[in-house]
Amino acid sequence: MTLKESALVTPETAPRSQPAEQPHRATAWPEARAVAARAGAEARAARAGEAAGWEPQAVPLGAALGRVLAGPLLALTDLPSFDTSAMDGWAVAGTGPWTIREEDAVLAGHASAAELADGEAVRIATGARVPSGTAAVIRTEHSRTEQSAAERGAGTSGSLLYALREVRSRQDIRPRGQECRAGDPLLPAGSLVTPAVLGLAAAAGYDALAVLPRPRVEILVLGDELLTAGLPREGLIRDALGPMLGPWLDALGTEVLATRRIGDDAEELYEAVTGSVADLVITTGGTAAGPVDHVHRVLDAAGATLLVDGVKVRPGHPMLLARLAGTGPRHLVGLPGNPLAAVSGLLTLAEPLLTALAGGVREPHHVPGVPVQDEVQGHPHDTRLVPVVRRAGRAVPLHYNGPAMLRGIAAADGLAVVPPGGARPGQELEILDLPWPTAVGTAPAQGVCFT
Repeated sequence: MTLKESALVTPETAPRSQPAEQPHRATAWPEARAVAARAGAEARAARAGEAAGWEPQAVPLGAALGRVLAGPLLALTDLPSFDTSAMDGWAVAGTGPWTIREEDAVLAGHASAAELADGEAVRIATGARVPSGTAAVIRTEHSRTEQSAAERGAGTSGSLLYALREVRSRQDIRPRGQECRAGDPLLPAGSLVTPAVLGLAAAAGYDALAVLPRPRVEILVLGDELLTAGLPREGLIRDALGPMLGPWLDALGTEVLATRRIGDDAEELYEAVTGSVADLVITTGGTAAGPVDHVHRVLDAAGATLLVDGVKVRPGHPMLLARLAGTGPRHLVGLPGNPLAAVSGLLTLAEPLLTALAGGVREPHHVPGVPVQDEVQGHPHDTRLVPVVRRAGRAVPLHYNGPAMLRGIAAADGLAVVPPGGARPGQELEILDLPWPTAVGTAPAQGVCFT
């Protein structure tokens, strides 16, 4: 069906889509994030019983990074699986001084030496299995050796080991099962697979991990005025959102099916939205009430239900969230066209929804309670999101934070959530983290401007 064939023919004759509650009223910022998270959780619950690609997937460790564990990670073996030396040094039995068994040395990955008798010592490497009878490991730097008097008199080789410090029973030995026993729960279901989790899984005996499917996202970049290459000219501007949104969403653990550019054409937008197989469709621009803002019109025609129609946040207040009609719970997040306003919409609506849809146990990236260094001007009634860098435990607001600007967010390591009315110096603010590593606590790059 085309847009013209739908119940909606023109903007003038169309009934406007209504939110589920409180029509035509913008939603408070915290409530909007909660609505988005609920929508994602409800979609996840509805999908859980389906067989359409939402079953847990077993993937090799190398492909699991950034995914979400489908079940708890249980240890497949004791860690360590045998008593090992925690240091390079000497395995000793009984009390010293110890006679060194010169012909033996215990290396990691090799069978341990024969059982030690009281008064014997053998060289041992970090990670090596300690011989039976070992009472302790003495670090190399905490010992000395010398040839025994008997051996010197006989003119033969033979050495004694002396400890330079008190020797405690079982010192510098990692006992079997110190970290975990086979069957112990290591991480709960819903944990994000980080590089450290991959290391833990490998140590625990895994070759593959059962992970949840990634939410599928399609990005529709709207506007006749956008260029994909070259310098801005003759009223045309470069598309900043197309190159930015895909990698950003990828960092959130999604599968980006496509980034499509669509002009100011309601018919084409309608076909793209109704024909998408993505779990979440993200549009840029077209959410206000201008002459070529078609998103509301298309949602009406597609039978969508508006869950959020405007948010009390600056920048980005024209953002929206809709539940799309059709098979399976699918959603659309409409981002404003201005770049920083679009980032605001991404963090406000898309990230909470995707986190819940992915089944993660963690909250969307945020750091509560960071004192702001300087006064931050606020909006009289709305929440404000301001790019910041963190230095010496404080959030420093950055300049270039207008709705159309990306210079501030490009230098930032988060966005401060400024309540209506603003924030005074020292006031603690929630910080929305960015989903990639940043040099937190370092001096900002040259040329970064603070407010």
